[in-house]
Amino acid sequence: MSPTKFKLRKPLPTKEELNSLRKKCIDITVNAGGGHLGGAFSATEIIAVLYKNILKVNAKKPNWVERDRFIFSKGHSCLPVFVTLANLGFFPKKELELYCKPGGILPGHTTITIPGVEASTGSLGHGLSIGVGMAMAGKMDKKKWKVFVVVSDGDCEEGSTWEAIMTAGHRKLDNLVVVVDYNNLNSFEHVSETFSNFAPLKTKFESFGWEVLEIDGHNLNQIYTTLSKAPFKKNKPSVIVAKTIKGKGVSFMEDNAPWHYRVPNPEEYQKAMEELK
Repeated sequence: MSPTKFKLRKPLPTKEELNSLRKKCIDITVNAGGGHLGGAFSATEIIAVLYKNILKVNAKKPNWVERDRFIFSKGHSCLPVFVTLANLGFFPKKELELYCKPGGILPGHTTITIPGVEASTGSLGHGLSIGVGMAMAGKMDKKKWKVFVVVSDGDCEEGSTWEAIMTAGHRKLDNLVVVVDYNNLNSFEHVSETFSNFAPLKTKFESFGWEVLEIDGHNLNQIYTTLSKAPFKKNKPSVIVAKTIKGKGVSFMEDNAPWHYRVPNPEEYQKAMEELK
């Protein structure tokens, strides 16, 4: 897929921007004494492209009626979302220093009280259901905005997620776009070990009336061109199954279960920062 098929409003995120985003997430985790870096890093490219090149949002008017709605269902991996919202001006950057601290506005999960956040998430299985409701409302009101939802493979282990998937297909919600951050790693083990019949996701979504495309979730061109095609088919909700790597960008974090939630020690911090130069 070539990005020249679509007119870019802005250049795609650069490697330097992505590295800076990951480094800031590490700094926040160290400062707070906790954070979900593994899942944050698997979704970094997806979040960066969504906010820079796809979503119609306005930091000066967070509740702009015609905005696109974005729900980050894997809310525990919120750090790149918070950094991006701060960079865009939804709230002061100094709030990042108060992540998970008294007096700050940023808790450990995406929460609706934060400017730019559409839903409180992190308890897996809730985000897509909320997104389906928003998409139904948009259809009823004949609105042109879209609803984008990023879910994890962990979300796809929850029954409520599949109820939402069935409903979206039945309601023909072609204003709904879902990205599955498929890093194949839960808190303690690989998804394929938790559920041996988890894959293939593509045929499962198709059986419920969705149009499905599969991509490399770290390939910026693929992320952009695929999101730009939505809806993939009239009267069908769109889903992108994005193959990703948990902890992407830092060698010793990649596909390494303990980095689901962990703070780097001084030696690990130094090594991570060197790799992200």
